[in-house]
Parts: sequence; structure tokens; C-alpha cells
Amino acid sequence: MHATMKVENVVRAALDGKPLSRSEAIFLSPLQGEELGLLLEAASQLRDRYKGRTVTFSPKVFIPLTNLCRDFCGYCTFRKAPGEAGAKTMTLDEVLSVARKGKLLGCAEALFSLGDRPEAIYGEMRRFLEEMGLRRTLDYLYEACKLVLEETGLLPHSNPGLMGVGDLKRLREVNVSLGLMLENISERLMLRAGPHFDAPDKVPSLRLKTIEEAGKLSIPFTTGILIGIGETWEERIDSLLVIRELQSRYGHIQEVIVQNFRAKPDIPMRDQPEPGVEEMLKTIALARLILGGEMNIQAPPNLSPETYPLYLLAGINDWGGVSPLTPDYINPEAPWPELAALKRRTAEAGFTLRARLPIYPEFLRLGQKFIAPSLLPHVERLCDGEGLVPFRFDRVLAHAERA
Repeated sequence: MHATMKVENVVRAALDGKPLSRSEAIFLSPLQGEELGLLLEAASQLRDRYKGRTVTFSPKVFIPLTNLCRDFCGYCTFRKAPGEAGAKTMTLDEVLSVARKGKLLGCAEALFSLGDRPEAIYGEMRRFLEEMGLRRTLDYLYEACKLVLEETGLLPHSNPGLMGVGDLKRLREVNVSLGLMLENISERLMLRAGPHFDAPDKVPSLRLKTIEEAGKLSIPFTTGILIGIGETWEERIDSLLVIRELQSRYGHIQEVIVQNFRAKPDIPMRDQPEPGVEEMLKTIALARLILGGEMNIQAPPNLSPETYPLYLLAGINDWGGVSPLTPDYINPEAPWPELAALKRRTAEAGFTLRARLPIYPEFLRLGQKFIAPSLLPHVERLCDGEGLVPFRFDRVLAHAERA
């Protein structure tokens, strides 16, 4: 069969509702030129069919509760050791101060990011927790989320690394959603030359277990893949397929992130080439065709500041969390786009930008299946009849002009 005709047949079947198989996804992965255009067009059509021409984002404050971490990933600048420049564990007063400032700007989400189990290797963190009457960093996270929720009404969404069943149950009471990036399913990346060699919490089976346990508990969940860290196309596709399998079983994965590796001068992987625009477009399009039209797929705009509107051509429907106040502490060299500019560039591509909560409208409609009863009043106060946030872009613009 002529290659272009075969591409047309595969993408047409995906548009007709046939899940993209592993062999079909691998067949599509080398596409270039006109054939790549067919892939992008199909992904965009599938997105339009299910999501329309509205693109969402979550107005958030980014709260890096602690950047101490027991993992040493080859691409990370977030993690620090005690005594190292920039090492920081926030106090509860500091957490609350950031959340209150974000509320004044119309933020709805408090994103908590933190290192994985720093108390396992750092006595400094154990002593800090003991002074608080706590044993683990996850216990401190619970207290911080509870405080922000009760004092400001912002909705916590936490990405704390691996979580056990007890942790998930407890954090569900003070988080409307939780997250853990799968990054990649490949055990090969744990080998000595790989990015996860000295990162015990990046074992794929352990991360999958956390995601699965969240599914059993009906916790709205964010996951995704990190591309450009040395994985093959097959490993990338396998990672998307295992996410699809978990979603088919539990229905709890509310969004999947396709995130591009960024090289930085102070990381072990500083010489690793970054994924190009075409590679990102192809990965996003394959994610859309693998995961289907109902999945929310996002790519961070700040990691591709010049080209991010092109991602709309590949089938995304969400920009993720964007903060009008706090930096991206994971990628501090990559500032968020100003929200007015994000709105304008989204409109120039033919889409309407709307703000959302850290839980998507389709999960809101299912009520207490996915939301702890104690959180429902907080959620209902923030959203409109569509389950979105009536966000005032002019308020952020006025703040920026005063600053």
C-alpha cells in the first residue's frame, strides 16, 4: 500500500473511534512533511470534535513547599541539599502569604510541588518535621494544604512524588486533584548512564502503582510524559499506552502533559539535545490519537515561548497551570507567558481562552464520585455554571502595570 494512503487509513480509523494500536503509533512516529501534516490535522480534528475551540488554563500560585529531595535526576535543577544555595523549606506563614496574594489576583489553584521523601536522607528535614510534631514530609504537605484551603479557599493540587494508599486517602480530603508525572515507562532509563540512575522514586512500576491506587480511590489525577531524556519513540509510545490502559480501567486521569526536556548549564544532562518543535508536535498528535478526544492534553507554554501556539495544531486543549504571580520553580529560566499575551496568541490561533479549576468540568459533573464532600462548597464558590472560572484578565493586567 502506498505510504501516504496507509497514513490516511490509520488516522481516519482513529478519527472514527478506533484506538490507535502500538504498531500503528510506531508506524506514524517517523512521519515528516505532508504525511506529518495528515497526522496533525487528524489530531486537531479529534480535539475539535470533543473539546471544541475553547482552550483552558488554570490560574495558579506555585508553592515549592520544599526543594530538598532524595532523588538525583539528571535533568533537575529544582532539588537541593541542605546548605546548598537556594535550599528552602517554606514555613506555613510563607505558604499562606503566597496563597493570599494569589487569591487577590483571581487564582483558583495552589500548586504544591516538593521533593520526594527528603527526610529519608537528610537529618535537617527530619528535625524540621519533629519540631512541627510530624514524621514525614507528606504529613507537612497535608497541613499546608489544609491551611491554604481553610484560610484562602484556593484549591490545592499537589505533586509530591510517590504516595501510598493512606497518603492518597488523606490528601484527597484537602486536594481536589493530585498529580505524578509518569515521565517514561522504560526501566532502561534507570541504568547507570540514564537520567534516573540515582533516583529511587522514579522506578516506573512504583509510579504506576501510585497512579493506579489513585484510580481505585477515584482521585482526579494528572500525569504525563517527559520527552527528550534519552527515550526511544517506542518507549514514548509505550508510556502513553500504559496511561491509556489505566484510564480505561479507572477513568480518573483528567489530564496528560506532554513536557519537553530543557537543557540547563548546571545539570548532568546539560549536553543532551532538546526536542525540536516538530518532535513536540508529533508527540502531542500521537498522544491525542492514542488517548482519544475526551482526554485533556496539555503542553507547557513557557517551555517553548516562541512556538507554543503551534501546539494547538497538534491537538492540545489546555495550557496547564499558569501563574500571574509566582515563577515556574521547576524551570526557573522559563517565565510564564503573561496572561494577556497567552489570551491574545490563543485567539490569534482561532481559539477562546478560558480559566478552569484544578479539577476539570467533566469531573465536577460527577460530583462526590471524584470530590470529597468537604471540598464541594469550596469548589462551587469558585466556578460558574460551566464548571469554569470567571477569571478577570484586567485585574492581572492592572497588577502588572502597578508592579
